[in-house]
Amino acid sequence: MTQIRVLIADDMALHRELLGKLLERQPDIVVVGEAGSPDEAVAATAELSPDVVLMDLRMPRHDPQGGIQAIRQIVARYPQVKV
Repeated sequence: MTQIRVLIADDMALHRELLGKLLERQPDIVVVGEAGSPDEAVAATAELSPDVVLMDLRMPRHDPQGGIQAIRQIVARYPQVKV
């Protein structure tokens, strides 16, 4: 069985943890990592090669447009990754 590799990006650790627990219940999904900031999300995508990045668009603890900018960078650099 092919597993979908997921990276979770959210500035709230509790959100990342809960979403990760929900996703891990699915036999065809594996959470390969987490990111707590837009910059971490871009770096983790490069390092972990996920199939999917679940990105919080608004990360008020960082640049308000940071999530959107990170999505643009990920899509441009790694077109095979779905965000």
